[in-house]
Order: sequence, then C-alpha cells, then structure tokens
Amino acid sequence: MKKIILMLFATLFISAPLFAKDYTVIRFGADPNYAPFAYKDKTGTLTGFEVDIGNAICTYLNVRCQWVESDFDGLVPSLNAGKIDAILASMTVTEARQKVIDFSSEVFSSPTAMVFRPGTELAKGTAVGYLQGSTQEAYARQVLSKQGMKIVAYADQEQVYADLVAGRLQASLQDAQQAQSGFLRAPHGSGFVLGPLIESELMPSKSAIGIAKDNQALKALLDKGLAALHADGTYARLQEQYFPGVNMFSGQ
Repeated sequence: MKKIILMLFATLFISAPLFAKDYTVIRFGADPNYAPFAYKDKTGTLTGFEVDIGNAICTYLNVRCQWVESDFDGLVPSLNAGKIDAILASMTVTEARQKVIDFSSEVFSSPTAMVFRPGTELAKGTAVGYLQGSTQEAYARQVLSKQGMKIVAYADQEQVYADLVAGRLQASLQDAQQAQSGFLRAPHGSGFVLGPLIESELMPSKSAIGIAKDNQALKALLDKGLAALHADGTYARLQEQYFPGVNMFSGQ
C-alpha cells in the first residue's frame, strides 16, 4: 500500500505543470529601438505603447514588471534559455514561431509596408533594409531577393532608418504603423513616404506576447490582464495616445 501511495505521489509530481508557480515578477523582453512600441525617452527611460501595456498588465496582476532589453533576434533564444518570462516586442504570431514558443491572446494587429523617398523606383538593384529575425526578413528573402532587389538585414530598426536617411538604402520594410507613428513623424523621417500595404502569408498582422512552450500558467495570467485592459478602457486610452484615430485591435 505504501508503495502504491508513493507511486501516486510521484506520478502527481511528474505530471505537475512545469511552469506552475506564483509570479511576483514578470520579466518582459523588449527591443528598445522600435518606436512608438518601445523606445527610450529623453531621460533614457524605456517607454512606448507595448511598455505601457506590459506595465498596466503587471499593475492589474499585482506583480512587478522587469524589462530586459535585447535586439529583436535575441528575444526567442533568451526566452527559451529562461532569461526572460515573456516577449513583448511586436512579435508577429507565425506558424514557424508557434513551433518553438507559445503566445498570449492578441496585443495588436498591423500590416507591413515599405518606406522610401517619393519617386523611388522599387526595381532590380534597389537596396531594401529590414529588421533581422522579423517576418519582414522572410518576405525579403523569399520575394524581394527573387525580384533582384538587394536586401540588407539589421540588428535593430533604428539602424535601418539611419542608413535609409544616409542614402545607403533606397527603401525599408517594416510594420506599417511603426513607420507611420514612429519614423515618419520624427524630424529625420521628413521627405519619406509610406508605400502601399503589402499583403502576404509570410507576414501575418497579429502580434502577441511570446511565452515559453506549455507555460499555461503565465498564458492564463497574461490573457486575463489583456482582457482587463480592454474592459476598463486602458487599452483604448493607450491606443489613442500612441495611434490617434487608429484601431490597432482586430479581435483575432
């Protein structure tokens, strides 16, 4: 009988969720070079739409937010190495990513477009920059390169814009709303325009919070927090603050 009881306890222990724990701190991975979603203000403080969303979730859940800054392509490795608990960095939900990480419910949705100077001919030989590790990278490699364009990867989005302004690139490929509400509203973005929205299965529009595979406990908390921000009007307020007149939530 004792052996049976011990075996039952052992089975229960082994079957217990790997990530079942009480969170007092949530470590969010963020890319600080992606205004207005995440960026440094004049005092060097990390701020932005997704940062405010994350902080509001933590306030609702009564836990402390800890922000861990990283280049975008280093976020998934950091998550799977246990260095962060979640990724809140405009991470698009794709089939490829869902094989290695899980996601919360939707944070926002936004399509992709190019940015260039008026009159730029997007043809063979055009140099196009994009963020390394992004969904735009897949499109650049599988579509633009086959059209003869010169595609160039960058560690962060601000480096893409810097080379675009300097003339080393003729166009950049990124989230349309990020370009519209970030770069194109900044002084160094004057003289550039947003091209037509690009629809492609390679670049889905829905972004969510990335979490480790099978971490159902954290997913439940984050989904609960996101729902609360919609219910109490926080999401609508932040949306209007950063993207006036734009609906960023598709409800997918």
